[in-house]
Amino acid sequence: MYCLCQKLKFVFLFDQTGDELLSDSFPYKEIENGMLWEVEGKWVVKGAMDFDIGANPSAEEGGEDEGVDDQAVKVVDIIDTFRLQEQPSFDKKQFVMFMKRYIKQLSPKLDSEKQELFKKHIESATKFLMSKLKDFQFFVGESMEGEEGSLVFAYYREGAADPTFLYLAYGLKEIKC
Repeated sequence: MYCLCQKLKFVFLFDQTGDELLSDSFPYKEIENGMLWEVEGKWVVKGAMDFDIGANPSAEEGGEDEGVDDQAVKVVDIIDTFRLQEQPSFDKKQFVMFMKRYIKQLSPKLDSEKQELFKKHIESATKFLMSKLKDFQFFVGESMEGEEGSLVFAYYREGAADPTFLYLAYGLKEIKC
């Protein structure tokens, strides 16, 4: 994992596959005893922007859309920045199977102190996630290695225009640049 920010101070978070899933430019809040990180996403416009250079399009017989890039699209900042790949939805049984496999694979990779906390709190975090299961969009990192990697969960809070993302915190590795 090579960071291009050698002179800048950034923190990037990777899953077990090495996929970059988050950075410190997106503040997070710990929930469920630190088992999950909650991050607010935002819809943004990606692509060239329309700049007003003082020309008068009507006097020059230009159309209303002249100067606007047709390639501009709305994207969710976190999905776009980290090239997250959407996965099919899980039903309850599939989700429980995923979590059992994830816990089994991750536990031996944690130091003993983290392992104890993980075992103590992962069940309540799993129940919390299951309570929102029908509302989630599921994402994995760019390599799409769902078996080894972590899931990122996105949902819209009631009345929210922008998505909220949930990360399984203990499955992330911090790399400082």
